[in-house]
Amino acid sequence: MADFALEAACGCVRVCGVDEVGRGPWAGPVVAAAVILDRDWDADGVDDSKRLTAAARTRLRREIEARAQVGTGQASVYEIDRLNILSATLLAMRRAVAALPCMPECALVDGNRLPDLPCPAQAVTRGDARSLSIAAASIVAKVERDRLMAGLAADFPGYGWERNAGYGTPEHAAALERLGVTPHHRRSFAPVARRLAGAR
Repeated sequence: MADFALEAACGCVRVCGVDEVGRGPWAGPVVAAAVILDRDWDADGVDDSKRLTAAARTRLRREIEARAQVGTGQASVYEIDRLNILSATLLAMRRAVAALPCMPECALVDGNRLPDLPCPAQAVTRGDARSLSIAAASIVAKVERDRLMAGLAADFPGYGWERNAGYGTPEHAAALERLGVTPHHRRSFAPVARRLAGAR
């Protein structure tokens, strides 16, 4: 269960948790969030976003934004294709930290790779299950990306992005074959690259 133990071990007050959503999808940006939580808040219900319902995530995001400092950042499909998905993810994380209202004294980053940040940082494997700050960041990033993908789905109907968020579901794969590649597809990802090659 996530708690504030890792934050307390940092030995400073302004500790931000950083997480991302959207490394695996075939379409859409990768979105990151950075959150500095008020450690006096009991953070009831805050958990790894993957363990929560959509309704719970939406409710918790409102609570987090009311009780925390929050920054979000994105890397576009163009940047994903140009840089590769790992580098684009680290870029989105860097932008999320830069978007915080004040600079953190240190950062806890989900995963095993660190972005180049203007403060000390620690990589935390499975951090969204261990750190409440990272769990909060995972919620903010997930809600933000799902909202973005639902908006794109309205402009590009048929792919089911409002349901699959751009991930490679059977529905998305069938639509890719039927409707083709959109400007929001990641051309460096194998299923999209194969579809483009087959269309030539």
